[in-house]
Amino acid sequence: MIESGRTEWQIRCAFNAFCKRVLKHAAIDISKERRRQQSKERTFSELTPQENHQLYSIDNHGEDNTEEFQLADKRITTHLLAEAMHTLPEEKRKTVLLYYFLQKSDMEISQQLKVPRSTVQYRRTSALERLKRFLEVHADEWEVLLQS
Repeated sequence: MIESGRTEWQIRCAFNAFCKRVLKHAAIDISKERRRQQSKERTFSELTPQENHQLYSIDNHGEDNTEEFQLADKRITTHLLAEAMHTLPEEKRKTVLLYYFLQKSDMEISQQLKVPRSTVQYRRTSALERLKRFLEVHADEWEVLLQS
């Protein structure tokens, strides 16, 4: 219902002010929610060694000193794994080696390689994805080559 004394311009201005108020409060709510979520989040590099060890388990595939193991009907050998590592670009290979073999944190790696921590995390996860794809594709090929 339109008030008789208000002009169309005044109604538009009132509606405009109302919309701006709604958007402002929505932005405030989003900001509060983001801060609340960030206060609860922790990156892997912030975890203590004890907390970090609770996130994974160790399989003892190498205890019998074999140079291969079976995983998801694929035979993975140390030679295949080495070949997969050599397919990675140098910066990704360094990141994987520093993280998994020298147990360096993302922060330590970022300082050593002089790149942002987020870059270290990206390199590591993308390298693992490439390794996974390589092993999935080439595991059977290597088995044929080893048998011949």
